[in-house]
Amino acid sequence: MPQPYFNLDPNAVPYNRTHLSKDELEARLREKVDVLDVHKVMSAYELAENVHEKQSRNDGTPYFYHSTRVCKILIDELECTDSDILCSALLHDVLEDSTTITKEVLEYNFGQYVAYVVETLTKDLSQQRQKPDETDLAHVEKLRNESEDCLLIRLTARLDNFRCLEFNLKRNPILYITNTTERYLPLAEKRPNNKRLQYISRELKKERNKFLG
Repeated sequence: MPQPYFNLDPNAVPYNRTHLSKDELEARLREKVDVLDVHKVMSAYELAENVHEKQSRNDGTPYFYHSTRVCKILIDELECTDSDILCSALLHDVLEDSTTITKEVLEYNFGQYVAYVVETLTKDLSQQRQKPDETDLAHVEKLRNESEDCLLIRLTARLDNFRCLEFNLKRNPILYITNTTERYLPLAEKRPNNKRLQYISRELKKERNKFLG
């Protein structure tokens, strides 16, 4: 079984300031993935790093750190080395955050499946600002009928965010936890045979309970 995330070292770098470096990612994949797939994942890393270069999160950390940690959770905790899933994880926000990257660009560079997953995970940010609740509900409904890999990456991204809540990542963390619990977790619970989804679901609940006390 995958090993859960723990950080008991009081001198360790705070979780929200950690990230998976390019060298660390390559080292994790070198012995487990075909060289062409390693190159593909590293290219996704570089593209995501470029797109998110000037972005920061509400906690003041570089946005790109989040993308790399989602990839790190998949590799370290879920033992996932599928290049398409890892590329999609690294790129899961690039369509939202770039005015030049398109689905066609992703398809040309990373293949049809990666482009499909990233597009599925993309929300209309202008609509989200105007109608956040309606946009989120529509996204949940969309995930209900798409590949389980889409849901896996979405929940893994939410798990990383849960682990950052103590650092004031979200303006309304209780609402974020509630929406995740009531809207997203039931999608995973309807897939009891997917061990990766079940692991992420359990970890989300642990982080939720830790934050709420």
